[in-house]
Amino acid sequence: MTVTETAAAAGVGDCASRTSVRPRPDGQDSYTIGEVAALTGLSAHTLRWYERIGLMSRVGRSHNGQRRYDNDDLRWLEFVGRLRLTGMPVADMVRYAELLREGDHTFAARQELLVRHREEVRRHIAELRATLAVLDFKIEIYGGSAR
Repeated sequence: MTVTETAAAAGVGDCASRTSVRPRPDGQDSYTIGEVAALTGLSAHTLRWYERIGLMSRVGRSHNGQRRYDNDDLRWLEFVGRLRLTGMPVADMVRYAELLREGDHTFAARQELLVRHREEVRRHIAELRATLAVLDFKIEIYGGSAR
């Protein structure tokens, strides 16, 4: 089972339903690596690296061997992007992708990985809030508006 085949079951579809993925005007559900790079802001090199390290399952190929991505791939990349924004280590993202490919019996392990990371994110948010309070205080001292 591939990452894209099980993405909806893993909750990626739920997260990605708010994604900027739009059907192509020509009705095709297929994108070149260059188009995906433009849509996601990732370089073609990064997309190939994601595939090489197992963060993405093997991407489909055209009749002439060129990578062809679909909307599920774009949704997965958005989810990965969200994980990156939270500071999740690449190794943990790869582990999550591996567990996802292994199937439904890894649900608890995937949940545990995400719950553990959520706690790290919450700690980081608390640190940022405390830092923001210090900045607001300093700005007030200088007579400016804190907001």
